[in-house]
Order: sequence, then C-alpha cells, then structure tokens
Amino acid sequence: MTKKIVGNWNFPTSVRFGPGRISELADACKATGMKKPLLITDEGLKDLPMVRDAIAANEAAGLPTGLFAGVKGNPTGKNVEDGLAVYRAGGHDGVIAFGGGSGLDAAKAVALMAGQTRPMWDFEDIGDWWTRADPAGIAPIVAVPTTSGTGSEVGRASVITKEDTHEKKIIFHPKMLPAIVISDPELTIGLPPHVTAATGVDAFVHCFEAHCAPGYHPMADGVALEGMRLIADALPRAYDDGKDIEARADMLSAASMGATAFQKGLGGVHALAHPIGAIFDTHHGLTNAILLPYVMRANRRAIEGNCETICRLLGLAAPGFDTLFEWVLAFRTRLGIVNTLAEIGVDVNRAEEVATKAKGDPSDGGSPIELSVADYAEIFRRACVGELG
Repeated sequence: MTKKIVGNWNFPTSVRFGPGRISELADACKATGMKKPLLITDEGLKDLPMVRDAIAANEAAGLPTGLFAGVKGNPTGKNVEDGLAVYRAGGHDGVIAFGGGSGLDAAKAVALMAGQTRPMWDFEDIGDWWTRADPAGIAPIVAVPTTSGTGSEVGRASVITKEDTHEKKIIFHPKMLPAIVISDPELTIGLPPHVTAATGVDAFVHCFEAHCAPGYHPMADGVALEGMRLIADALPRAYDDGKDIEARADMLSAASMGATAFQKGLGGVHALAHPIGAIFDTHHGLTNAILLPYVMRANRRAIEGNCETICRLLGLAAPGFDTLFEWVLAFRTRLGIVNTLAEIGVDVNRAEEVATKAKGDPSDGGSPIELSVADYAEIFRRACVGELG
C-alpha cells in the first residue's frame, strides 16, 4: 500500500448564513453567555452604518456593546495589546469579531488573551505551545465577516505581525474558533471592486494550496474543489456588480470553505506572503494573488494531477498544468490584479531576508515540493520583476 490514508479532521463551526442574518447578532451573543461584548473591527469600518447599526441593535436588546477599532490592515502585537486594554478596562465578557481578516484576527487574539498572564507570542502555532494558555481565560467569540477572503471566521488562529522582528506569527488555540458565525452577504455589498478581487483571489489561493498540499484529507480536498468552482463563477460577477447578492453569497461561502480546507495545509504562496506583508505592509490577499502563478511554476512537477482535476471541474479543455496556469493568468487580468510585487511597493533587494523568513514560516510545511531558501529567493525575484517563464 503506497497511499497514505490517515488524517485528523475537524469541521465544527456553527454558521448562521444568509441575507439579513446580522439581525441575529444579539441572540448569538446571548447564546454564548455574553452580557457586555466588545466589538472589535478595523479603522476603515468603525464609522460605517453596519457597525453603528450592530451596536445599536445590541443595545436595544439589552447588551451594552463597546467598540475598539484600532486595527491595521496587517494587525500587530500592539493592536492586540491596545484592544486587550480596552476589553479589560470596560469589563467586557466576550468579543464580536467584525470585519475582514485583519479585524477578525485581531479580535480573536484579544479573546485569547483576555484572561492570560503569559505574552501572546508564547502561544505561537509551534508544537503544543497552545497548551500553555489557560482555556478558562479565553473569551467567547461571535464572528461577523464583511469580506470574502481569509475565512478567519472559521479558523482557530490569528496572523499577527511581530513588529520588532518584521515577522508574521500564527497564534493558535482551539478555543479561538468562534462559537457562532453570522455570515450575511449583504454586509459585503459595499466592497469596492479592487478589494472584492484581492480578497476573492485570496480565497481561491486558500483552496488551491489546500488541494495541492501533501497528505490524505479527502474531506478538505472536496471542500477546496467546490470552493474553487464557486469562486471561478461568482468572483467575476461580484467584481462587475457588487449588488449581485447571489454572487456575494457564493463568495462568502467559498471564503469559509477555503479556510476550512486549509487545515490540510497551505504552501509556498503563503510562506512568502507572510514575510512580504510583515516587511512591506502589503495587502495579504493581493500579495497572494500576485504570487500564485510564480509558485505554481515552481511546484509544477508535483501538482500536474491536481491541475488536471481542477481543470475538469472548471470545464477547461485540455486539462493539465499549462491550461490551468493560463486560466489563472487570465482570471487575474480579468479582475485587475497586477502582475508583479514591484507594482505594490516590494523591493527585490530584500530577497534573502524574505526567503529566509519564508522557509521558517509554518506554511512552508504544506508545500508539495520542498522549497529551499534559494528557491524562495528565486520565486520572490521573479515575482518582483514579472518573470513567469
């Protein structure tokens, strides 16, 4: 027997999905035992009606709700510390993680740290470090995603930038998984096309890297495939018409599916995107979208079969690597995704630093081919200057 047939699976999240479901926020908070939640989001959302309305609805339901919005696009340890200070000073007893991946990740980290005495970095996703946390000190979480990208609403980890070392760290604990998710596609209607595109391709990359990751996990593979099918159909529609509620719904579903699937593993795209984001403060989804074909090329010999399967699913003629590669390039162009890292302010001269950090990133372990520091440096260089050949 040559096929590996052993794996560990977990799909436990309770999701309330559909237009208008944000009206159930207060009920969801009460179901987790919250009496005075803190809504945590990013700076760009704090003044929008969706946030004001959510807080007002909670207040009307007898749930006084605080607000913390000091979260950057790439959340930092300082963002988490500041949010934790507000949480503790306000006597809050639960967290509403509201927004895109940055807001959700920061909020989940605040919830983890609510009752801890050790520094957050002691809970990095290394071995059994998560067992250092006091589970009784983790606050309950209700998640409300407003973008269709990271899928953090169904994840047990947060990606937080450690500013002194310019590294993105994955902070993990099983109880960081939100107890309830409210996925209301109406909250994503206002996303501008460029954000819709970048976050949507991020979700595609999650599905693609999960499907190509080594190991036996047919449940994750199936979820990843359906996620890619949904994205291929729905993302161009949502990009063209932000009010297409069915396309928005499919994208919101696909984002959660990508994050569910990548418990199987990620790979070189994310291994590179994490240090690039930490060093250059680039948008995570856009960084992934740019990197994807360059990493595909490096992994070609190990992913031919995956590419054939994906091509057949997408109805592409002549299934194989070349066909899917060309489709990815055309898909990115259709969505206005730029072709090089240089176009988003990334300096090719930092190749060795980025490559070294990429090799040390947890996502490296999911690469279908073992990539060396030199390999990562070459991929990075090519992605900076646009060498796809």
